[in-house]
Amino acid sequence: MNIWDMLSYAAWVAAGLFLLWIVVDAIKVSLTYDEDLLMSSREGLDELDPDQAQSHAVENSHAK
Repeated sequence: MNIWDMLSYAAWVAAGLFLLWIVVDAIKVSLTYDEDLLMSSREGLDELDPDQAQSHAVENSHAK
């Protein structure tokens, strides 16, 4: 077995560990936070502009 074979196996092990970490983290986040919170987005809102934030709140209340 040469160095490239060992590096290849090490890369597969690292990839498996990363996959396991991603799955465990996704489960922890899913159990910790409500789905509505995870799906909400406030992108594009300027917290310093209260008119924009208020109009967004009115739009969301009419959408429900």
